[in-house]
Amino acid sequence: MATRYSKMLLTAAIAFFASLVAFGNLTDYGSNFAFVQHVLRMDTIFPTATIQYRAIESTFAHHALYGLIILFELATAVLCWVGAWRMFRYRHAPAAQFNRMKRWAIIGLTLGFLLWQVGFMSIGGEWFGMWMSEQWNGVPSAFRFFITIGVVLIYVSLRDAELHESA
Repeated sequence: MATRYSKMLLTAAIAFFASLVAFGNLTDYGSNFAFVQHVLRMDTIFPTATIQYRAIESTFAHHALYGLIILFELATAVLCWVGAWRMFRYRHAPAAQFNRMKRWAIIGLTLGFLLWQVGFMSIGGEWFGMWMSEQWNGVPSAFRFFITIGVVLIYVSLRDAELHESA
């Protein structure tokens, strides 16, 4: 039973984190928008970098992409909250039923992993050269986030046994 509670709480912790990130991006839109804008403009990467042709100058595109990021954060939060709740509701259920209830958590955790690994590490970090910026480098933070989410995703995905078998 402790394992089931652990999976619920870790999923809720990621839901809480994604909720705070989305809340921060919505309530401090300008500051966080500046981050997205500088990454997309590539205006703080090495001046001799030959990848600057990838820069996006359109303010509309900056807002659209920032909105997409916030949408992914909100979806991650909601799906993880739903997943944690469903696991909690079925914590005493047979293993097969409890394992099915993890579906929403697994989808939410996967979405969060993709946001921070693909969105920030791959696209922001590599395509837009975010790692070259001293001021606007979000790669270390994104790495911490997707590793944490990935570990929780692996753990939650592990099949649970019947309660009497795990005692």
